[in-house]
Amino acid sequence: MGGGGPSPCRVVVGGRLKVKELAATLDVSAIPHRPAGAGRYVLELAGALSGLEGIDLTVVCRKGDAERWRALAPSSRVVDPVWAPRPLRVAYEQWCLGPVIAHLRDPAIEVHHGPHYTLPHARGGVASVVTVHDLTFFDHPEWHVGSKVRFFRRAIRRAARDADVIVCVSATTATRLTSLFAPRGAVVIAPHGVDHRRFTPERDDGESDAAVLERHGCPPGLDYICHLGTLEPRKGIVSLIEAFDRVALRHDSLELVLAGIEGWGAAEVARAVQRCRHASRIRRLGYLDDSAVPALLRGARVVSYPSFEEGFGLPALEALACGAMLVTTSDTAMAEVAGEAAWTVPAGDAEALAEALGRALEVGEAERAQRRAEGLLRAAAFTWERTAALHIEAYREARRRTAR
Repeated sequence: MGGGGPSPCRVVVGGRLKVKELAATLDVSAIPHRPAGAGRYVLELAGALSGLEGIDLTVVCRKGDAERWRALAPSSRVVDPVWAPRPLRVAYEQWCLGPVIAHLRDPAIEVHHGPHYTLPHARGGVASVVTVHDLTFFDHPEWHVGSKVRFFRRAIRRAARDADVIVCVSATTATRLTSLFAPRGAVVIAPHGVDHRRFTPERDDGESDAAVLERHGCPPGLDYICHLGTLEPRKGIVSLIEAFDRVALRHDSLELVLAGIEGWGAAEVARAVQRCRHASRIRRLGYLDDSAVPALLRGARVVSYPSFEEGFGLPALEALACGAMLVTTSDTAMAEVAGEAAWTVPAGDAEALAEALGRALEVGEAERAQRRAEGLLRAAAFTWERTAALHIEAYREARRRTAR
């Protein structure tokens, strides 16, 4: 990393010499086979970066997981040195991965990106980029297992102290990060995107949404409010169940559909269902495969995403891209994304949420069309290609800072 600027990477493609200006690693070793939230971000980012000119991407994954990432990022080099069991994976990422990255060649790595709060020690002069999704480990430690709170608090403090660039997934997260810390590196806001091939107002692959939903436990003609995301208290599920209990009194056929895996604190969600007078009209689908998610959002009378706090809140954006009516939480990243397209309510206020759900269910055609058009317009501005381009700028900035 001398003062004359970085040398371009030189690779041979189809018999022709092709110059790429940046060589980077992306650590995907923490991503499960059923990803949600931050995991979905890493999957989409890897694919989008792999398709860009100008970057030579090396994807670093767990042992035995290389084929998945070769399929997701076909233009990238994939290496799988990371031990798979979680305690060993964390130890390897912290203490072994840095030297491995620093010794990679053809090309030599200039920038390493840790997309989930952490970065390895002893990186041998390789520039560092870290993604911080939210600051709930500081603001709401009660939402997490204690061991994760301690680990990620240390990781975020270290990222603020050591990383050349911190990527924040929303302005909401960036504002909170800078209020808690004075990061040494640059802060880059790179919002998530949405897959506009899948999340569309109309299905175009020949199969009906009704057929897809029936396979996943939703009978034809079901009238429902839906929530998509991990089932845990921080997502506002308890308030949503209480709000549905009120709304269900005025809508005899309405059901509440909850789609997502059970998260930490799911027992509290189960107790809320037991207390609900209309518990028989709450349908739990579990984890949905990718093909079913847009169908669920398109078929809902209303999509509710009343999470207390999110770094970004991707299901809210996906709902807008499908033309759905959305009710979400005010003063959050979801409200930042949705603008006037959604109804917003204070977090944890079941009465206000019930009122908003009622308005969304009974909205007139003119307002429905206006909110739908506003939602589609806002969603159109968020693409994974744009997200990847913003990450490239973050990588370049990290390289500049290390060179200086």
